[in-house]
Amino acid sequence: MPPAMDPADIRALLGAVRAGRMSVPQAMEKLRSLPIENLGDARYDTHRALRRGFPEVILARGKTDEQVVRILRRIAPARHPILVTHAPESLYTQAVEVVPTARYHPEARAITVERPGRRPPRRKGIALVTAGTSDVPVAEEAAVTAEIMGNDVERIYDVGVAGIHRLFLEGARLRAAKVIIVVAGMEGALPSVVGGLVSVPVIAVPTSTGYGASFGGLAALLGMLNSCASGLTVVNIDNGFGAGYAASQILALAIPARRTAARR
Repeated sequence: MPPAMDPADIRALLGAVRAGRMSVPQAMEKLRSLPIENLGDARYDTHRALRRGFPEVILARGKTDEQVVRILRRIAPARHPILVTHAPESLYTQAVEVVPTARYHPEARAITVERPGRRPPRRKGIALVTAGTSDVPVAEEAAVTAEIMGNDVERIYDVGVAGIHRLFLEGARLRAAKVIIVVAGMEGALPSVVGGLVSVPVIAVPTSTGYGASFGGLAALLGMLNSCASGLTVVNIDNGFGAGYAASQILALAIPARRTAARR
């Protein structure tokens, strides 16, 4: 399988052609898989890292373990970071046989594979806040997503409005963040509180945590959508992945990769 491409790969390829180390036909062969590699029952978007800054992510829910393993077997040679979300442990036991460097994150129910070689510099600036401990699994999905995308995550857990003084004790860490993810179930009030305390983007994640009238997270979702805190952005119920991805994109704008590398 020809390798998937990210901006660094394309620059290296063009540089090799310009320097005469690679012929145009050889470069064309390396590019022939762009933008799609047809795997039969799945189509791997080899162009996504170039367009979006991160390779395609695999959602395990709705797929059999065998389907996911087959996809992993085909994309692992690209040597790019891999993220599999909503992954049961049974999938991981098979995945690690195909990709020995795969790591399982049980709380997040996610599988990650770091890019081989030297670890690139990490961005700092994402704070991850939960209302309660029951919201941690969704928060961990956001954290794992942000981390595989090259960020460090500051975790501030169990500081919900039922004991709001817990949040106020974390003021310094909140103010140090460049983007904040707030994960809450029940009535979903915590993102509004956080949004009223800081001047940075706040991404709210409603969770399905709650009793009957929470309607599986719908009450929290509607509460967040109706927040009076300016600049609050809301993702779907239990969508930790979406929040972690969006926070990573925001932080990349605030701290470009070249600046990050220069500080190392």
